Amino acid sequence: MATDLTTPAYPDVAPIQRRTLRLLFTTQVVGGIGVTIGIAVGALLAAEIAGTAVAGLAQSAAVIGAALLAVPVTRIITGYGRRPGLAFAYVIGALGGALVVLAAATRSVPLLFLGMLLFGGGSAANLQARYAAVDLAKPDRRARQLSLIVWATTIGAVAAPNFAALADRTTSGWGLPALSGPFAFSAVAFVLAAGVLLLWLRPDPLLTARRLAAARAGESEPIPSGPPPIPPEATPAASALAPAGTVPAAAEPVAAPAPPARPGGGMRAAWSVVRARPAARLGVAAVAVGHLVMVAVMAMTPVHLREYYAVDEVLPVVGLVLSLHIAGMYALAPVVGWLADRFGRRPVILGGIGTLLAACAVAGTAGHHTPRLTVGLILLGLGWSATMVAGSTLLSESVPDEVRPSAQGLSDLLMGLAGALAGALSGFVMQLAGYPVLTLLAAVAVAPLLALALRPVPVGAPDRKD
Repeated sequence: MATDLTTPAYPDVAPIQRRTLRLLFTTQVVGGIGVTIGIAVGALLAAEIAGTAVAGLAQSAAVIGAALLAVPVTRIITGYGRRPGLAFAYVIGALGGALVVLAAATRSVPLLFLGMLLFGGGSAANLQARYAAVDLAKPDRRARQLSLIVWATTIGAVAAPNFAALADRTTSGWGLPALSGPFAFSAVAFVLAAGVLLLWLRPDPLLTARRLAAARAGESEPIPSGPPPIPPEATPAASALAPAGTVPAAAEPVAAPAPPARPGGGMRAAWSVVRARPAARLGVAAVAVGHLVMVAVMAMTPVHLREYYAVDEVLPVVGLVLSLHIAGMYALAPVVGWLADRFGRRPVILGGIGTLLAACAVAGTAGHHTPRLTVGLILLGLGWSATMVAGSTLLSESVPDEVRPSAQGLSDLLMGLAGALAGALSGFVMQLAGYPVLTLLAAVAVAPLLALALRPVPVGAPDRKD
């Protein structure tokens, strides 16, 4: 921490931001491999040990774990910066991967779900990393730089499902049970990502951004360890609603110093701020609903494919379909970020909603036609990408500095809980009514978000005033 707290009050931000983006890009690649190689076989392993009806609960446990871990990770980030918070989440994910391997060896259902719960730490770290890219970003490049970190996951995540069979064959020679090998590889990947962050993410982007804001507000004392005082936001949330291609005037340095604000507290303070700001509410809702729909459909796709393929054939097919789905999630994220910066956050969210509805229609009517199902899963990934990138950017710039990390953690918590609900119910819906009904219900869940995105923003809304 000493390195983070002894940098000059006015460091050259551009090289720090470039270094931060490079490190985050690297860890997203490694972390993406860890998360995806486990997800690719999680439902299959749960179905093997506990039965099809609860297969979705394995995915749900990982999503719940990511959601619940957002609370302590946010506390660490708020008090001590991005670096220790992200590393903590990866270490918990590695512990979860090891427990899943042990559960497969002992065929213990409770241990399996505990392991999947902790395995969500890898997802929590990957998701929180996108916000670290925004801390020092210029207002007119926030969406693009956030989307770059989202896109970085593509390199590892697209290839990871295809490595699942190889990892399984490799570890079977070590005596590990079938379908547990990918989780052993995940644990190693998470430990590697945590080590890279702890060693080289210096100076910490969040602490640097706070120091700059405090210096501009007239602060001369160095910021102590623990939760530091944070000044009011220098960049208004109204930048989210600025005309396309422009940089809001408020992005300029503040002429008159403002008194530093009290530290922004936790989730309760963030919830009050988000509720009062229409743009922040839309950002949170877009992220949560997009994730809910994606998890509901994606989690049961391997089980759906198993109905048409033999056990020894299903893993390669699942790997190919999920690889293309994940490519849809991440590969075009920079394009989505550019569109969000160019045309605004709300139009991109609306485009994501339309894509999610098309995905449910295509996947739900695919039947045993695997190419058509694959197209539906690609569209599902594209819709998720649009709601995730535009929603996360809109939220980040729609709340003040003092509650921003807490609001970001709140968004990931709600996103995780929404995905967990979808994952928990998807297995039961799959068993009782089948895959087409599951996709229909997922499409219905998009309706409230569509209504919120189409709702006009009141002239006196807090995000416009600020």
